[in-house]
Amino acid sequence: MKEKTESFTKYEIARIIGARALQIAMDAPLLIKISEEELKAIKYDPIKIAELELKAGALPITINRPMPQKRKEKLAPVKEDKISDEELVAKEQEGEKEIIENTEEYSLVEEDEVELETEQSEEF
Repeated sequence: MKEKTESFTKYEIARIIGARALQIAMDAPLLIKISEEELKAIKYDPIKIAELELKAGALPITINRPMPQKRKEKLAPVKEDKISDEELVAKEQEGEKEIIENTEEYSLVEEDEVELETEQSEEF
């Protein structure tokens, strides 16, 4: 028997055997001749059958490993903008001021709505 598993990683072997075992479990035809006695010895286990097919080199399953492409030009270094601690604190304070202003606007809108509701209820 021809050993084809040397070129696959253990993860690829597991994936191939699992996929083929699923096919066999769903009544796919076997790709190698296995006698009835051998099937009884392995208890008709689809995983064992898939392993036998893989070891025999009968599986038409291939693995596509994408390789990185070579680039002709070198990558340019990324320039980072250095921000001082004072600038960071100033930006945070500006953000906090905006949040406070927005919450004040929403609270004013809610107060106006409450006043309208009380006026409408007083009219009736």
